[in-house]
Amino acid sequence: MKKIIPFLLAIIISLPVLSQTTYTISGKIIDAETKLPLQAASVFAQNTTLGTATNADGYFKLELPNGGYDLVVSFTGYQPETRRITTADAGDRNIVIEIKQKEKEMQDVVIRSTSEVADGLEKYGDFFLENFIGKTPNSAACTIKNKEVLKFYFYKRRNKLKVTATAPLEIVNNALGYTIKYTLDSFTHEYETQLNQYTGYPLFEEMQPANEEQRTKWNAARSVAYNGSILHFMRSLYQKRLKEEGFEIQFLIKDSVSETAIPVKNFYGGMNYAMDDSNMVLSVRPNQKNVAVIYKNEKPDPLFLQANPETNPKFELSVLTFLPGGSISIEQNGYYYDQHDITINSYWDWEKVGDMLPNDYVGK
Repeated sequence: MKKIIPFLLAIIISLPVLSQTTYTISGKIIDAETKLPLQAASVFAQNTTLGTATNADGYFKLELPNGGYDLVVSFTGYQPETRRITTADAGDRNIVIEIKQKEKEMQDVVIRSTSEVADGLEKYGDFFLENFIGKTPNSAACTIKNKEVLKFYFYKRRNKLKVTATAPLEIVNNALGYTIKYTLDSFTHEYETQLNQYTGYPLFEEMQPANEEQRTKWNAARSVAYNGSILHFMRSLYQKRLKEEGFEIQFLIKDSVSETAIPVKNFYGGMNYAMDDSNMVLSVRPNQKNVAVIYKNEKPDPLFLQANPETNPKFELSVLTFLPGGSISIEQNGYYYDQHDITINSYWDWEKVGDMLPNDYVGK
């Protein structure tokens, strides 16, 4: 699924559920075949700044703000492994995660693949950057330090481009002040439908500002990126603060010739808001599968309007498409799952990796 976000003024974010109450998880990483511990395996909460490495006995310990996360384990020569964790796992010291070595045969198949484009970076590099990093002002300030790890494959029969990476991408975002290690599973582009999809595991690290002026600039840019983002929306929905935070929901009814937007008077009723008080996880199941999310507190970026001249210039419009009768669950930190069960279009789709914030962002 796609992940996204927008920007411009420093606003203090003071949301009740974002208090820095934390919980600790710990466990052990072992080889799936030999059952031996793995030292220096990377263990991190996906799309956050929170990570660690295992010790000589394969053990790790990680402190996390309350909420849910995808815990990612990566180790050179092994397949990445993920596990969903939540506040309910607090204090669990018996987590054992087994990871498998990459199959050499599969690596050889990839190396020998006749679909690989020898001059792929030269031929498709700019296209990949525009559709993965983005075309926004923040994206323009991003660089990938190790482009040489990218591999490009073109499947002529399916008219499809696929991009993988042999090592985590090292992305420097000078607009927001983050470096990102992005373990890219794959990026695909279907030329017939113009559909992009990418999956992977980003780990953020805050850059050290050169001076207070740069720190202030980064904090302001991050605040603007947060406002109106999908992270902002999910947290606002969880807290029942959509209207107060500037959001409005409409349902889109589509047929073969037209599309009708129906305003939703009761946002939470229309989304079938159901909080599980035992674990503080919210479930939402909209009455219609196409949900238009309007953010009124910010106008679309001029570059978006230039690329989409038919859009309304007064507000930012994004569309969430759920599976028929489908639902998602939302944790108190704005983490939502299963992310593959919804598709994101319009404004949030325009803002890509270059506009992403870590899920542990709370504002300063």
